[in-house]
Amino acid sequence: MKINRRDFLGVGLAAAVASNLSASAAAKAPAKPRRNVLLIVADDHGYDLGCIGGKVRTPALDTLAREGVLFTDAYASVSSCSSSRATLYTGLYSHTNGMYGLAHDVHNFSLLDDVKTLPWMLKQAGHATALVGKLHVKPEASLAYDAWLEPERPLVRDVAATGHAAGKWMRAQNKPFFLTVAYSDPHRAGDASNFGNTRDWPEVKRERYQPSDVVIPSHLPDLPGVRADLAEYYEAVSRMDTGIAILLHELKESGHEDDTLVIYLSDNGRPFPGAKDNLYYEGIHLPLIVRAPGASKRGLRNRARFNKAMVSWIDITPTILDWTGVAPPKDYRYLPLPGRSILPILGETDAKGWDEVFATHSFHEIDQYYPTRSLRTRKYSYFLNLKPELEVPIASDVALSPSWKAITTIPDAKLGKRTLEAFHHRAAEELYDLTADPDEVVNLAGDKKYAAVLADLRQQLDSWRTKTHDPWQKGVTDPFGRAH
Repeated sequence: MKINRRDFLGVGLAAAVASNLSASAAAKAPAKPRRNVLLIVADDHGYDLGCIGGKVRTPALDTLAREGVLFTDAYASVSSCSSSRATLYTGLYSHTNGMYGLAHDVHNFSLLDDVKTLPWMLKQAGHATALVGKLHVKPEASLAYDAWLEPERPLVRDVAATGHAAGKWMRAQNKPFFLTVAYSDPHRAGDASNFGNTRDWPEVKRERYQPSDVVIPSHLPDLPGVRADLAEYYEAVSRMDTGIAILLHELKESGHEDDTLVIYLSDNGRPFPGAKDNLYYEGIHLPLIVRAPGASKRGLRNRARFNKAMVSWIDITPTILDWTGVAPPKDYRYLPLPGRSILPILGETDAKGWDEVFATHSFHEIDQYYPTRSLRTRKYSYFLNLKPELEVPIASDVALSPSWKAITTIPDAKLGKRTLEAFHHRAAEELYDLTADPDEVVNLAGDKKYAAVLADLRQQLDSWRTKTHDPWQKGVTDPFGRAH
């Protein structure tokens, strides 16, 4: 059953109705419902959920998917922590908003000075704002949440404390709120050899996994060291899931479950070779679950709802603005935002016109430069590597992982079907037929049979780069009027 756009866009509907009411009738109209937002952000959680047949146990997320909508083709627009989070908060691609790489330590990338963020825009409209957990975007003043509860310190593993802090804050609010809860799980711990699984945590029943329990994803080889590493990752995912159960219980107890839009997603792919820090499928294909008030009236709470629309993290800011009825400043130089709201398609399973996503990557750490731009459709993926003469770097936490160590000690080891040579050294252009080659191994960019396809995707990507003011594109004029 299709959910009508009007069920979700109450602000716009109320305005339209009010214009046709007499003054006396309008005075009797009920007050507008509150429009709260709970944005839940995982750290390095790949497309691993129990409800899609995975071996990892995620009962809280599975329940949320049954109560809401699970997007099966949702994608980050960049597979690097700070850059991805900046996209969530701004609705701008990382090459547009200035968050070209990591924010912390010596890397020190940050948003451009005049970029506006979701917390800032919602505060101007009267929303209370708070962050629980990980920020990982600079400058902090640009986000300017009213409260920062349970800050990073540097990794937040106490998921019960996170949930209770969020609940206490929600219960204290007397106006609409925007709350971001950003977990550190399942990111690797400081030495990259574990995922914070070396101790018990309050209110968390540990979910242990044997190496034989895990499913080897297509971008990894089946090696004992990889299996053991994935088992640790699974435990961190399950710990986070327990925290989400606590958080959603706190939301219900606060009395705001029925007026709060809940969005769950991850910043980038699982922290393993060939996923995190790559624009290939496993690096950007991630879980997205959306639960909107009103869905229960359509029977969605009793059965899973899957949506196959190709949506992007670039769509998250427009969706939240749509839900709250808030607009960016009219003179904002970055308008129109490149994404669009997904609220109108929540009730659909195969929405028309949602068949492509763009992705961008420039840096991860400061010395890990490999700029790539990408377009993914239902049938093809296309990558433009702007500096193909460079070796593709690997994120330090992944390079120090047991998986990478296991892989690199095996002669002629592969990342799934891809050789290490192919992983580290890529052509200027890559084209893959996703129907015949979902693992993106056979590069068709030099095949004359695909010349027309290549030319079309190349033109689409070039047009997108121009529209999004990519400073890596020669001759483009950025939002400041500067030519490159």
